Amino acid sequence: MTATQERIRQLAGQFAPRASRFLCWWRDSLRAWLPPRWQWALGWSPARLLLREEHGALQVASAIGDHTQIVGRLPWPCNLRELDAALAPRLRRLPRVWLLPAAQVLRRRMRLPVAAASRLHEVMTFEIDRQTPFTADQVVHDVRVIGTAGTDQLDVELVVLPRRQLELWQTRVGELATVLSGIDVVDEDDGSAPLQVNLLPPAQRHRVADPQRRRDLLLLAAAVVLLGLAGGRILDNRGDAAEALRVQVQDSARQARGVAEQRAQLQALVDGATFLEAQRARQPTTLQVWNELSRLLPSGTYLEKLGIEGGSVQLIGLSREASQLVPLLQPSPLWQRVNLTGVLQADPSSAGRDRFTLSAELTPLAPAPARKEAADAVHTDRP
Repeated sequence: MTATQERIRQLAGQFAPRASRFLCWWRDSLRAWLPPRWQWALGWSPARLLLREEHGALQVASAIGDHTQIVGRLPWPCNLRELDAALAPRLRRLPRVWLLPAAQVLRRRMRLPVAAASRLHEVMTFEIDRQTPFTADQVVHDVRVIGTAGTDQLDVELVVLPRRQLELWQTRVGELATVLSGIDVVDEDDGSAPLQVNLLPPAQRHRVADPQRRRDLLLLAAAVVLLGLAGGRILDNRGDAAEALRVQVQDSARQARGVAEQRAQLQALVDGATFLEAQRARQPTTLQVWNELSRLLPSGTYLEKLGIEGGSVQLIGLSREASQLVPLLQPSPLWQRVNLTGVLQADPSSAGRDRFTLSAELTPLAPAPARKEAADAVHTDRP
């Protein structure tokens, strides 16, 4: 065992008894708020039936917690049938304990370390040879805690009953010994109150069925069933909530896909409009072309058709100066490569005018900032 393990064992031996005493004190403090009868009914208070031979009679008393009450006296000797007939049904279910006079036992007070609190009975087995004139196999014994002495010591009392006295007592009591759960001793120094020890060997103790055990088992089973039902209900609710959430997520995903499709369509429309706007901005407008033609065409020239398609413009008309139209239109910044696409044809019905067909390529316009800078440069160059 390492030093750490030894230290942990020592700490456990020191704190375990203190924790146990604290829990007992806390439980007793809570129990003190209830009347003894309620404590007994709820199973929170120990209850015993005390039997004692006194002045040729069997005295029967009920002890519930710290409250003791004599419930009857029967002639002695008394058998088991007579005792049961004299007891109320509720008292019959209590464990029965015989009270011995203090003169029949040997008592020794001792002081032990607190660490021995959890194993008092075993520790006292080794003290019998030193504290009494008997050996451990010649007596039955029990130990009761009197109190604490300081922070690390306990005051205890060893109570010893010789086995020979135990056998004589069993012979005198007869069949009542078979239904007893313990043997206690009358403490004459404390008003004949029991010492709260049990000198009856464990193998000879009568086990009394707890009348509340069946009720407790039924309550435990009901609690387990209710807990299972509650757990199942919670699982069902969680399942329903998960299903509702799944449907909600699917609806949200469907709406998100619809929004994404609409956004894609809108983006396509915006891109198309942007492209068309960019294409339109790259070439002169029809109004600009029309104004430029009105400014450059000579008088007596008529247009029958003006077509703008893609990046080209086509002119069909009549003019007396048809052969001069190319050099007249060529200087315009709105188009370039002005050409006659066919031969000039004289039109007899137009008083000396020739029919012409011209084509030109529209000149791409500069971006808006560039055009603005060019306009500013033109204004600056003017005197």
